[in-house]
Amino acid sequence: MTDVTPDPLHADLLKIAREAARRAGELLRDGRPADLAVAATKSSPIDVVTEMDIAAEKLITGLIAERRPDDGFLGEEGAATEGTSGIRWVIDPLDGTVNYLYGLPTWAVSICAEQDGERVAGAVVAPMRGESYHALLGGGAWATGAWEGERRLACRAAAPLDQALVSTGFNYVADVRAEQAEIARRLIPLVRDIRRGGSAAIDLCDVAAGRLDGYYERGLHPWDLAAGDLIAREAGAVTGGRPGERPTGALTIAATPAVFEPLQRLLTDFGA
Repeated sequence: MTDVTPDPLHADLLKIAREAARRAGELLRDGRPADLAVAATKSSPIDVVTEMDIAAEKLITGLIAERRPDDGFLGEEGAATEGTSGIRWVIDPLDGTVNYLYGLPTWAVSICAEQDGERVAGAVVAPMRGESYHALLGGGAWATGAWEGERRLACRAAAPLDQALVSTGFNYVADVRAEQAEIARRLIPLVRDIRRGGSAAIDLCDVAAGRLDGYYERGLHPWDLAAGDLIAREAGAVTGGRPGERPTGALTIAATPAVFEPLQRLLTDFGA
C-alpha cells in the first residue's frame, strides 16, 4: 500500500486510542490478583475478570468522552451510544479473557475509531507481551516492543497454502465448537500447521507482523476484530469474510495475499 498524508483528525484519533489502550492495559496488568486462576470459589475468578473488564472499558470511554464528547461508542461491556460527530469508537477492553484468567500472556486491549462506518485508526496493546500495535488508514501499520523504536509491520512474503502457518479460534457453544473442530481437522493436512492463540486482536496483529500467514474465525463481534483488521490491512494483508463480504461474525479471514484466496475457498467448501 502506498502511504498517503495522514488526515489530521485520524492522527488525533489514533493518539487518543493509543493512550486509552495503554492506560487500560496497565490497569488490567497491575490490577490482576496473582492468585486469580486458583481462587477459592468457582464464581470468584469470573467475577473478578468481569469487574476488571468493566473497569477497563469505563477507563477507556471516560478518557475518550473527556476529549471528544460528541463521539459514539460500541463496546463489549455495554457501551453503545450513537454520538453526533460521525466518529464511533469500537472497544474491546479485554480480548482473550480466558488467557487473562489463567495468567497466560496472550490478551489485549483493542480500540478502533470509525468515521462514517470506515475504520480509520486502530490500536492494540498486549501488556504481557510488552507490545503495542497501531495503524492509520493509508498510513501503514506499526509496532513497539522489545526492539528499539517503532517497527513498520509487513505481512509475510508469498508462500503457498501448504507452507502456511494459520491460526484460528473456537466458540464456547458446544455444537459450534464441534463444527469448528471438524473444519480444523480437514484443514490441518493442507497447511503447515494450525495455532490457537485465544485473542482475535493479537492473531490479526500477528498476521500483520509476519508471525502468521493466515487467521480465520467464526463468531467474532465487531469489537473483537475492528482494530486488528485495520492493522492487518495496513501491513499488506488481505482481510474478508465469505466471498465478496467484509469480515463479519459469520466468518473473518486475514492472510497474506498468496494465502487469502485459497484459504477462503477451502473454508467456503468446508462450510465455515
